[in-house]
Amino acid sequence: MVWFAPTPQLIPDLIALNSHWLRDKPAVIVDDTVHSWTAFGRGTSRVANALLERGLVQGDRVIVLMHNSLAMAEAIFGIMRAGLVVVPLNVAVADSAVAGMIANCGARAIIASDEHMQRITDLASGLSGEVRSRLIGLRPVLPGWQDYDEMREAAPDVLATIPIKPEDPCNIIYSSGTTGVPKGIVHSHACRSFWASDLAVALRYHSGARTLCNLGLYSNISWVAMLATLFAGGTLVIQRRFEVKDCLQAIQDHGITHAAMVPLQYQRLLEYDDFDDFDLSSLDATMCCGSPLSVVHKRAIMERLPGDFIELYGLTEGLVTILPPEDMQVKIESVGRPAPGQHMAIIDDGDQVVANGEAGEIVGYSRLMMSGYHGNDTESEAATWLHPSGARWLRTGDIGRIDDDGFLYLVDRKKDLIISGGQNIYPADIEAVLIRHKDVSEVAVIGVASKRWGETPLALVVARQGARADAEELAAWTNGQLGKQQRIAAVRFLAQLPRNPNGKVLKRELRKQFATLTF
Repeated sequence: MVWFAPTPQLIPDLIALNSHWLRDKPAVIVDDTVHSWTAFGRGTSRVANALLERGLVQGDRVIVLMHNSLAMAEAIFGIMRAGLVVVPLNVAVADSAVAGMIANCGARAIIASDEHMQRITDLASGLSGEVRSRLIGLRPVLPGWQDYDEMREAAPDVLATIPIKPEDPCNIIYSSGTTGVPKGIVHSHACRSFWASDLAVALRYHSGARTLCNLGLYSNISWVAMLATLFAGGTLVIQRRFEVKDCLQAIQDHGITHAAMVPLQYQRLLEYDDFDDFDLSSLDATMCCGSPLSVVHKRAIMERLPGDFIELYGLTEGLVTILPPEDMQVKIESVGRPAPGQHMAIIDDGDQVVANGEAGEIVGYSRLMMSGYHGNDTESEAATWLHPSGARWLRTGDIGRIDDDGFLYLVDRKKDLIISGGQNIYPADIEAVLIRHKDVSEVAVIGVASKRWGETPLALVVARQGARADAEELAAWTNGQLGKQQRIAAVRFLAQLPRNPNGKVLKRELRKQFATLTF
């Protein structure tokens, strides 16, 4: 006898179950106000019902352009529970990019907060009538906008069963755009359920988890933390933005056990003068991802931050490696091994798998993989590598190597490769040397024009506060640590490096800035 056909536990069902069984347990804390699982479940039901009452049907895309808040969390998961597709947008991108994403995904509604309502109003002439009829905003709302709170409160807090299939699209998250035009990454409901369960285990979440979210909730890094916490039945502590003191205060006051942050955030925390004045002993497991983390910073975090420190390398498109603390002790230069249930290989320029130790493009397969790029079959195909078995694997665009123990080492981004005198130079190798210098806080290496070699490396450095760094001396010190073919042409000091909201350095902006420089 078969009682039921097993299917993945979808996120909408998980929220309903947590709301029923966890009841008064805190689900979300914002500005020290606690919202129980029952309240959060009812709130997301109200949002789902309100959207369906406005004529939206399953599969319709809904834009979320908001700052972190309870309303944003309810909107994200309410859209999901309605069987609609949530499209959370990075609030930091230009208006032209917002307009492009709205058009690309074919949105039929927009939920916005704060100044973002005005941004959408300014774009209104280019929006479809469908979208203009469903502009929903947080108070104080602008003319032509529906009041989110009124809409929410008028809707029933009990949601009828909506037959969501595992293969139905759950969300579209646009890429950070560090290497070009952002692409809409589609995840199915089944895929997102695996993100929740697989990463909750890999990142050591538990039912007592209190997870700090201070990156924008549009970021897939935040989604990792949110989904893992939902799966474990823990509590989300949401901050509007990252501020060093507020972050440390929240860890102390709320007994934070888990956090997912980017390297720059950890660096800012450790550099804070009063860091040691805060009680951070509640921390169980913190995760870092989003951009490469230097060995120097890994060691500093492990030494000064309580609990388990875990590095994650991965793509929103769906491939993840994990370096837990027990492996970090012996393989600190790596980014770990594939997370459970994932497979990975290194291929050369001819798409052939290379031997251990050889560098090439990282490809892989997992059940976290996207369905594809929305409305962009060309890019979806370009991101595909056909395994000899016929299976479709994901191309990452990253260069790496795998050692005999199965640990992955990042070499660089394929598009950041510098070809000097016919030799391949990987900026990450040079950056790893420069970051060890006592006067260097941040560094990025790019290729610039060279009359002799075609291209040559240029080091762009943010000096440590109070440092008396000299560009020529730093270049000489660096070149003394490098191979002859890797040597940098010069050092240029910058006040800061251009970064996206997740802390990833925008090297394309640096290449534009120094495009006319020739050595």
